Amino acid sequence: MATNKLLSSTKLIGVFFIMLVCALPANAQFLRTSYFMEGTHYRQQLNPALTPTKGYFNLPVIGAVNATVGSTSLGYQDIIDIIDDGDDFYTKPDFMNRLKDNNKLNVNFSTEILSAGWYKGKNFWSFNIGLRTDIGANLTKSMFTFLNEMDALEDNWRNSNYDISGQKLDINAYGEVGLGYARQINNRLTVGGKVKVLLGIGNMNLKINNVMMNAKLPSDARISQLQDPNYLSGLDAAGITKLKSEIESYHANLNVDAHLESSFKGLELVQEDGQDYISDFDFDSGKLGIAGYGFGIDLGASYKIMDNLTVSASVLDLGFISWTKGATKIASANPESINMKGTSYVNGIDPNDIPNSITAIQNNITQLQADADGYMNRVNGGDVLDYEMLQLQTEEAHKSRKSSLASTVVVGAEYGFFENKLGVGVLSTTRFVQPKTLTEVTFSANYRPKSWLNVALSYSAIQSAGKSFGLGLKLGPVFLGTDYMFLGKNTNSVSGFVGISVPLGGKKSSKEG
Repeated sequence: MATNKLLSSTKLIGVFFIMLVCALPANAQFLRTSYFMEGTHYRQQLNPALTPTKGYFNLPVIGAVNATVGSTSLGYQDIIDIIDDGDDFYTKPDFMNRLKDNNKLNVNFSTEILSAGWYKGKNFWSFNIGLRTDIGANLTKSMFTFLNEMDALEDNWRNSNYDISGQKLDINAYGEVGLGYARQINNRLTVGGKVKVLLGIGNMNLKINNVMMNAKLPSDARISQLQDPNYLSGLDAAGITKLKSEIESYHANLNVDAHLESSFKGLELVQEDGQDYISDFDFDSGKLGIAGYGFGIDLGASYKIMDNLTVSASVLDLGFISWTKGATKIASANPESINMKGTSYVNGIDPNDIPNSITAIQNNITQLQADADGYMNRVNGGDVLDYEMLQLQTEEAHKSRKSSLASTVVVGAEYGFFENKLGVGVLSTTRFVQPKTLTEVTFSANYRPKSWLNVALSYSAIQSAGKSFGLGLKLGPVFLGTDYMFLGKNTNSVSGFVGISVPLGGKKSSKEG
């Protein structure tokens, strides 16, 4: 029996990692720690109304790179365990104990290929070309329990009761060409927005809605015994009655409900001759290209309630991508379930007719063995996302499909001290991603004596379970930041941001960010 179950079974997820590599550099989501740093332009990623003190030109590709990895349960130590233990990592008690019933993973990565911003009168304009990737996954603890127990003893497959439903994978990768505009309406109000043309690189949505199996089947030794004439000839009426009851108790059930939608150029769903379901994925990165087109907008505003109190809000990534029919692949699990009932294998077995009952037992057991072999062949690979188990059947894409962007709602408030050189702020961000909406509340202290020197320290309370701090530092043209510091082996959320830019003219005479 194969032991490399997780790695071999997640071929579907393996494709996702290929996509991620091909999409790099891709999407820097947002650095919350930079939100109240008035000397930096990166905060415009969170609110287009928060104009910087000067214009800027970001160095190509490395001018704004951000990556975030977050999990509800898995941390740095789990990654080390996977690397160290290979295909046996899920057998470790420490790993299993850290798992929750549902284990969610979100990965975001981005870069700006080219971006700049400049002042023209009271107006601030910005332009960017960037790449973005969002990944979300949900893995249940029951899946790892299933792997663990099936790996221990092959006969477990004959006597099993497992529900490994609820696995999800979402990927969205796209390019962005954006034009931003902000204007100070008066001494208190500044508004801004950005329009974005989106170039879809790829999108994948996989849902394993239902995988349930329940079985009680005889061992190979018992089947051989029930087919042995010498054993059967020794049965009396009471023995046949008992054997009939035993056969009636045997059963095997497998129910699968899964659906895959993918729009990636270069991705093919392979079917072997004689099969009507997917047997492999074939991905040619050389054929990767634009698979869809879309549109998005960002809107934001900032308002000074008092000279030292500012509130702000924004809505980001309102939009969609329409994926072309030619790049779209659709597949669904075979709706036909396996449903073996022991009562189907007792025809002709009558304690009052022993000679004919013996013949009937042999015939019924032969059929039971054939059906049991079919069930075992379907599930015995031990793979959670095994092609044989899921039997995803391709469907023709009759039209293009759409996917929404992962929109974000941002609300912030800041109070300034010492002529606004020091500020304390609170920021709420709610990002509508799959498989679960992510909400974070961030508290920060910001020191900004000069436009070229800004320092911020933040504390995030939700996604990191209150176990992480953030740091932002702008020193001349260089910006470094993180929302989630690495704080040891149990850290389950980590992020990093690097930016290098050249300042441009047009410094504002006042600050109202």
